[in-house]
Amino acid sequence: MFPENIGKPLSIDETSLSNGELFTIITNKAAKGKKGAIVAMVIETTAETVIAIIEKIPLKQRNLVTEITLD
Repeated sequence: MFPENIGKPLSIDETSLSNGELFTIITNKAAKGKKGAIVAMVIETTAETVIAIIEKIPLKQRNLVTEITLD
Protein backbone atom coordinates (compact mmCIF):
# COMPACT_ATOMS: atom_id res chain seq x y z
CA MET A 1 0.00 0.00 0.00
CA PHE A 2 1.29 3.43 -0.99
CA PRO A 3 -1.18 6.03 0.34
CA GLU A 4 1.19 8.84 -0.65
CA ASN A 5 0.36 8.00 -4.30
CA ILE A 6 -3.36 8.71 -3.93
CA GLY A 7 -4.80 11.31 -6.27
CA LYS A 8 -8.14 12.67 -7.47
CA PRO A 9 -8.73 10.06 -10.20
CA LEU A 10 -8.28 6.41 -9.17
CA SER A 11 -8.71 3.20 -11.11
CA ILE A 12 -9.58 -0.20 -9.63
CA ASP A 13 -8.83 -3.27 -11.72
CA GLU A 14 -8.28 -6.95 -11.12
CA THR A 15 -5.61 -9.05 -12.74
CA SER A 16 -4.05 -12.50 -12.55
CA LEU A 17 -0.29 -12.35 -12.08
CA SER A 18 0.62 -16.03 -11.65
CA ASN A 19 -0.82 -19.45 -10.82
CA GLY A 20 -4.39 -18.16 -11.14
CA GLU A 21 -4.07 -15.82 -8.14
CA LEU A 22 -6.31 -12.78 -8.57
CA PHE A 23 -5.16 -9.36 -7.41
CA THR A 24 -6.99 -6.05 -7.13
CA ILE A 25 -4.81 -3.12 -8.13
CA ILE A 26 -5.71 0.46 -7.22
CA THR A 27 -3.84 3.08 -9.24
CA ASN A 28 -3.64 6.84 -9.49
CA LYS A 29 -4.76 7.56 -13.06
CA ALA A 30 -3.02 10.95 -13.04
CA ALA A 31 0.37 9.16 -12.86
CA LYS A 32 -0.42 7.55 -16.24
CA GLY A 33 1.32 4.28 -15.35
CA LYS A 34 4.59 5.89 -14.35
CA LYS A 35 6.29 6.32 -10.96
CA GLY A 36 3.76 6.84 -8.17
CA ALA A 37 0.89 5.13 -9.97
CA ILE A 38 0.25 2.22 -7.58
CA VAL A 39 -1.83 3.09 -4.53
CA ALA A 40 -2.46 -0.50 -3.38
CA MET A 41 -2.29 -4.13 -4.46
CA VAL A 42 -4.68 -6.50 -2.74
CA ILE A 43 -4.24 -10.30 -2.95
CA GLU A 44 -7.99 -10.80 -3.26
CA THR A 45 -10.89 -9.46 -5.29
CA THR A 46 -13.71 -9.59 -2.76
CA ALA A 47 -15.27 -6.22 -1.99
CA GLU A 48 -14.94 -6.74 1.75
CA THR A 49 -11.18 -7.30 1.55
CA VAL A 50 -10.57 -4.39 -0.82
CA ILE A 51 -12.66 -2.05 1.37
CA ALA A 52 -10.73 -3.13 4.47
CA ILE A 53 -7.44 -2.23 2.77
CA ILE A 54 -8.75 1.11 1.48
CA GLU A 55 -9.97 1.98 4.98
CA LYS A 56 -6.36 1.73 6.21
CA ILE A 57 -5.56 4.85 4.15
CA PRO A 58 -6.04 7.96 6.30
CA LEU A 59 -9.43 9.64 5.76
CA LYS A 60 -7.79 12.95 4.86
CA GLN A 61 -6.10 11.30 1.88
CA ARG A 62 -9.19 9.29 0.87
CA ASN A 63 -11.19 12.52 0.77
CA LEU A 64 -8.92 13.77 -2.05
CA VAL A 65 -10.48 11.23 -4.45
CA THR A 66 -13.12 12.66 -6.78
CA GLU A 67 -13.35 9.89 -9.39
CA ILE A 68 -13.04 6.10 -9.36
CA THR A 69 -13.04 4.04 -12.54
CA LEU A 70 -13.77 0.30 -12.31
CA ASP A 71 -12.83 -2.04 -15.13
